[in-house]
Amino acid sequence: MKLVRVLLLLLGVVLLGVLVARNDPAEIFAAMGRLSWRLGILVCFPFSLVTIFDTLGWRFAFGHDRVRFGTLLGARLAGEAFNLTTPTAALGGEAVKTWLLRGHAPLDETLSSVIVAKTTILVAQGIFFTLGIALAGLSVLSDSPLLRGMLGLLLLEILALAGFVVAQTQGLFGRGQRLLQQFNLRPPGSGETLRRVDDGLASFYRRQPRRLVLSIGFHLVAWVLGSVEAYLTLHFLGVDVSLTTATVIEAFGTAVRFATFMVPASLGVLEGGYVVTFSALGLASSTGVSFGLVRRVREFVWVGAGLIVFAVMRVKPSGKDFA
Repeated sequence: MKLVRVLLLLLGVVLLGVLVARNDPAEIFAAMGRLSWRLGILVCFPFSLVTIFDTLGWRFAFGHDRVRFGTLLGARLAGEAFNLTTPTAALGGEAVKTWLLRGHAPLDETLSSVIVAKTTILVAQGIFFTLGIALAGLSVLSDSPLLRGMLGLLLLEILALAGFVVAQTQGLFGRGQRLLQQFNLRPPGSGETLRRVDDGLASFYRRQPRRLVLSIGFHLVAWVLGSVEAYLTLHFLGVDVSLTTATVIEAFGTAVRFATFMVPASLGVLEGGYVVTFSALGLASSTGVSFGLVRRVREFVWVGAGLIVFAVMRVKPSGKDFA
């Protein structure tokens, strides 16, 4: 699987190179150059707010407030850096988050919170994607093949997410452990820990509706802030678009990331999705590539910050060790 992910990464790099080469590379880099000092704004804002709201979404995925917000923020930064840079299908970073919280919360609670947060962020993304489709239906995309494709992708997302939630409420880890045992494989964690994770997930969904809604709500705010970033990026690139158009672009981009989670950081395919979306909206395809590359610069900076945070947090914390 890791080999497949590495190959997909290489293909993504090639695809990105092809997109740049075929969409007026001189104009692409000239547009990025015109950003000048504004690039610093796009690196820091509003993504810093996105990170804060996503961390709040994770905080409310716990059954109660146990871990300090600053610790959660650091663990999230580090985990997302690993999700974007390692061939683990966006799962390696979740393991990193769990590991970094050792000594701050019991292992079963941390595992449960990571799974709930992954669920609520996907639910929020689905809501945001639905909003983007609705807005696209009121624009020039009302009878476009792209919109029909996105509607099909939304249906697949709903089915996948529904299956994920049902699996959590039906003993996801216990069933998985029994399946692995049939193949003489040993799952991570003891059977008792995995049982507590299953119980914790079922209990959270039954008994914590307020925290569940808050978690979804904070993640949804983070997705919406992505539209603000898209609007500012396009504005700084000299493209006059409405916030509605920026929301459609951002929502469709999140859907491409969802569908291509196996490709590290969705490299290449995300930029290809931007090119298709920009063209359908009557915008220059070169602008779509420039837009994607600006996002990559911001992503690169925050990945670096996350890896630094990981290096700092990897020292085992003092205090009670719950793991």
